[in-house]
Amino acid sequence: MKVVLQACHANHPAAQPDTPSALRDINVAVGSGEHVAIIGPSGAGKTTLLQVMACALQPSAGTVQLDGIRPWELGSRALQGVRRRLFLAPQVPPLPPRQRVVTAVLAGLLPDMGLWHSLKSLVYPNHIGVADAALAQFDLDDKLFERVDRLSGGERQRVGLARLVASSAALLLVDEPLSALDPERARQALLSLKHTAQNRGATLVATLHHVDMALAHFARIVGLRDGELVFDLPASQVTPALLQGLYASRLDELAGLAPAIDFAPPANAHATMPCR
Repeated sequence: MKVVLQACHANHPAAQPDTPSALRDINVAVGSGEHVAIIGPSGAGKTTLLQVMACALQPSAGTVQLDGIRPWELGSRALQGVRRRLFLAPQVPPLPPRQRVVTAVLAGLLPDMGLWHSLKSLVYPNHIGVADAALAQFDLDDKLFERVDRLSGGERQRVGLARLVASSAALLLVDEPLSALDPERARQALLSLKHTAQNRGATLVATLHHVDMALAHFARIVGLRDGELVFDLPASQVTPALLQGLYASRLDELAGLAPAIDFAPPANAHATMPCR
């Protein structure tokens, strides 16, 4: 699925009228099947950008196009049809505590099911093999019938990613998928997401705090700061100087989360605590 944002401005739904826009004059085009990482300091607007791409948040100005269609000009039923072709995986997946893992993963299939099959699946899950295969990509197939509230935070995050893998979406939007994972699990998760996208020809857009992981696994990097686009470049052209400028007032996030990047904070940089 091709995504085009033109001159987009967006505000958080709960924002006060005098609050600056979370996104300002964003122009981004992501080709069908492309893999893109979005980086930037906390509060840069990364999550808001994903929500706009997912048609979960209507821009206050500008246009959004998905495969040439302007979803916000459609009726409600046609808009839902567009949303069924994409999957937005939030940083904290909405998993009911008493739900079984198999049911949580198979929720990724709900857009392709009718109402009756959806309700039936809540009691007698169909496509158990699909859930098992998706969980296996994240070493969680032994948790297939476990209750969600018995999982660790990292396991819940991986269940949310397995739900994305089980879906048939053509646009995969993933918000901070590595925040609760150790380095090896994080690498495995990114490889699984890329493998899934490549196999189905899907477009993958992920926001990442882990700058080193973004540079290592994505060919294209979009940098945001204070709701504005700072750069949109091939990963090979993202230099330490560009990163230092992007994270100007939050160098602790760059230094703490991307230890493989060789740069030295200026002597007068103030130490602040990372905020996620």
